[in-house]
Amino acid sequence: MATTNDFRNGMTLSLDGKLVTVVEFQHVKPGKGGAFVRSKLKDVKTGAVVEKTWRAGAKVEEVRLERVAMQYLYNDGDLFHVMDQETFDQLTLPKELFGSSVDLLKENEVVTVLMHGSDPVLVELPNFVLLTVANTEPGFKGNTAQGATKSARMETGAEIAVPLFVEEGDVLKIDTRSREYVERAKS
Repeated sequence: MATTNDFRNGMTLSLDGKLVTVVEFQHVKPGKGGAFVRSKLKDVKTGAVVEKTWRAGAKVEEVRLERVAMQYLYNDGDLFHVMDQETFDQLTLPKELFGSSVDLLKENEVVTVLMHGSDPVLVELPNFVLLTVANTEPGFKGNTAQGATKSARMETGAEIAVPLFVEEGDVLKIDTRSREYVERAKS
């Protein structure tokens, strides 16, 4: 058991049967009355953020999540198969654990699986991935309006907005958190 005095950003708690992480917190000592702690908590599974106020020193249940590096092998429908990098044990995980950017994931990519005991809770994709452009319209000379973009289909099937100079076959660095083009990969 921990108390609100032990709060730190990134700390994981069990709250009403759900796992939440502390996004931010603030200890407040008003001139009159008892001290309290304002916090923003993010649901680990859904990503929903909720604000909660605690009495100073209130007991909370801290949860330890283990981060395990695993290699994404393949998927069959909504089931994704990953392998532990150290023990070579394979797990089958539901698509929901991967989040909305799962279509940016290539086979053999290393992902981080958050484990609560032996139960997988969430899968974190790498912050950046390198993907090849499978299909895009050609950029026309003279069509250089500032910030102009076009749609490109990547090798995984994901649709990404890219600058006009990007062509089919280019390897691009994509940010998985924002789903945005970062740069062309250096060859």
